[in-house]
Amino acid sequence: MAISCSFRLMAHAAHFDPSDPVLAQLRQICVELPSAEEKVSHGRPCFFTKKIFAIYGGATKGEDGQRFDESLVFQPNEGEVAALRHHPLVYVPMYWGPHGWLGFDLSESPDWEEVAELVEDSFRLTANKTQIKALDARAD
Repeated sequence: MAISCSFRLMAHAAHFDPSDPVLAQLRQICVELPSAEEKVSHGRPCFFTKKIFAIYGGATKGEDGQRFDESLVFQPNEGEVAALRHHPLVYVPMYWGPHGWLGFDLSESPDWEEVAELVEDSFRLTANKTQIKALDARAD
C-alpha cells in the first residue's frame, strides 16, 4: 500500500519594515563586508557569509519575553562575552542565545561604531579565509 504525503511550506510573516532607517544603517555596515549578502529568513533580514553572521530583530524567551524588532543578533567574540552580558543594551535572544549569540538593542540611538565592531567580529567567526583576507586588506 502506497502512502502519499504532501507538505505545504508556509512563508514566515515579515517582522520588519523594509524602509526602517535603523535597518538601513545596519544593512550598510553588513553589506560592505567582503562577499556579504542579505536574505530574509524566518521573516527577518539576515546577513550571510556562507553562514549567518547578523540578524535584524530578535526576542527573549519566557513569561517576560520581549521583542526587540530594532536589534542586532550576533555571534560575539568569545573574549568579550562576559563584558557584553553586562552592557545595558545587550540581551540573550531566544533560539540563538543557547548557541552563544547575543542581541544588541538598536532602538536607543546606539553607537554605530560599536555596532560595526560587533558585526565585524561576528563576520570573522563565520567568514572563510578569503573573506577575512579581503577584510584585513581594507584596513591596511
